[in-house]
Amino acid sequence: MAAMEVRVRYAPSPTGLQHIGGVRTALFNYLFARSMNGKFILRLEDTDRARSDESFVQNLYDTFAWLGFRWDEGPDTGGPSAPYVQSERSALYGKYAEELLARGEAYYCFCSAERLENVRKEREEARAKGGGASRESGYDRHCRGIPVEEGRRRAAAGESCTIRLKIPLGEDGGPGPATVFTDSLLGGIEWKNEDINPDPVLLKSDGFPTYHLANVVDDHLMGITHVLRAQEWLPSTPLHVILYRAFGWEHPVFCHLPMVMGQDGKKLSKRHGATSVDEFRRQGYLPEALINYVALLGASYEEGKDLYALEELSRRFSLEKLNKAPAVFDYKKLEWYNGQYIRMKSDEELAGLTLPHAVSAGLFGTPGAGPDACQRALYTAAMPLVRERLAFLHEAPEKLRYLFSEPEIPAAEEFFPKKADLGAAVKLLRLRREITARLAAGNDEEAEALVKAKAGQEAVKLGDLMMPLRVAVTGARVSPPLFGSLRLLGAERSLARIDRALAKLEGRDGAC
Repeated sequence: MAAMEVRVRYAPSPTGLQHIGGVRTALFNYLFARSMNGKFILRLEDTDRARSDESFVQNLYDTFAWLGFRWDEGPDTGGPSAPYVQSERSALYGKYAEELLARGEAYYCFCSAERLENVRKEREEARAKGGGASRESGYDRHCRGIPVEEGRRRAAAGESCTIRLKIPLGEDGGPGPATVFTDSLLGGIEWKNEDINPDPVLLKSDGFPTYHLANVVDDHLMGITHVLRAQEWLPSTPLHVILYRAFGWEHPVFCHLPMVMGQDGKKLSKRHGATSVDEFRRQGYLPEALINYVALLGASYEEGKDLYALEELSRRFSLEKLNKAPAVFDYKKLEWYNGQYIRMKSDEELAGLTLPHAVSAGLFGTPGAGPDACQRALYTAAMPLVRERLAFLHEAPEKLRYLFSEPEIPAAEEFFPKKADLGAAVKLLRLRREITARLAAGNDEEAEALVKAKAGQEAVKLGDLMMPLRVAVTGARVSPPLFGSLRLLGAERSLARIDRALAKLEGRDGAC
């Protein structure tokens, strides 16, 4: 007998931007499918017509194109279960709602919105007073006893109605037994039927399905074998299990993934910072870093190893490696991952990745202006100077601005080494001026040897000798490597900056 093909899905609602929680769900489904030689499916659950928007659909496509992993079947790729957009499958849901009516598992409800609101208020008041109906909430099953044929006649006559699922009740019409199922991560789950929304609507009065009906029907028809989703969906699962059993179908394997929390112990949200993937992208994160880090939120792969390529994660992933405990999203850890992947890039790759940020920051002139050929060559050549100093792509322009425009000469005190004064700073800068041309022409080893020799000759500390030159050339006490900067600027530009600094320090420019 042939082994069953594993089929999993990511089924977002296009009502907002893609966020970290959704990406983690999609990634785990993708990794599980690849680890099992199965299929990963994208389905758009747009039953919330008021909030669904095509811009959010485009954001979904753009997000996963940037992240670099895709689905095997979906709205834009097609597949054997097309269409993959719920609003394009409306006729199916009406058919299956009718099937539940025929099986005696559902009924027509003709309650008006006004009546439902009154019932809700009455039950809330009863619970507040602690009365006998205090355990009851939601709908009162007023129409549950209407025969199906009578309901069908009334609906055909134009009377507004919905179709509701019959949640199993006890023998006396009270709360029924518990619904029991197994979660592959959490183990056995037992959920009292009295805690499930009483007889929820499956088909709305406008003919559109609710999330629960569409979700179960689509998962069944698309042959979904495993449902990997966030633990926030766990309260919906007993209802889905009841629906599967009402149809006479076998439900898929459920796996409710560990929650992703902020460091304050609360569910990750906007208050914790950037949660939309667009925001991470704007801030200069690399997709490889985001994927690597997110793949470890609630899962483990190999002791003592941190860095994994997507292909390796696909080989190593399994449901047994998931953790029950919530995962904590640590921005500092993600920053570390980003820095690691930045350092793996070649000069050309890193220049290409940071260039949009440089253009936006106006590094080559006005904001939005791109580099000419010479500026592009200089920019690429400068990547070794900043590669080890970048945590984010957007940091590159400001770290390299001194190479493309004349830095402001800072206050005189910025030139002073420790325990030095203006006279000492000027003397040290003049000493460095004597060897600047040779420093700009040599390599790092030659430059370091030359500076050490000069420091020994003049009986000054190496750091003291370097500080005034660094400030004169880069405009700051902290900068990318000085010798490399001198080589890129060249002797002529470097000497000109030293002379500008000396003029200010000596008061010859009228600034002191």
